Amino acid sequence: MRIAEVIGTVTLNRAHPSLIGARWLIAVPFSLKGLQADKPDGEDLVIYDHLGAGLGARIGFGEGVEAAAPFLPDKKPLDAYCACLLDQIVVSKPL
Repeated sequence: MRIAEVIGTVTLNRAHPSLIGARWLIAVPFSLKGLQADKPDGEDLVIYDHLGAGLGARIGFGEGVEAAAPFLPDKKPLDAYCACLLDQIVVSKPL
């Protein structure tokens, strides 16, 4: 699971039949250095959302095969899935 900040939403006029009515977010992932600086520094990506994340929200997301796992046995063509909304992120230095 990775952490990202939501910067917008996506509207589709055509979608795969299994994804009609889905909500899509644009988010920027954090690296460890970005988390320490509290500034996202990854490449933007589109994430499927059913939790209702809003603009500026910090989310945890899964990618790849794990992105479609919550829908099993149904199959959905997803690359990224919003798995949780984060209230607080604490980054500490290793001992």
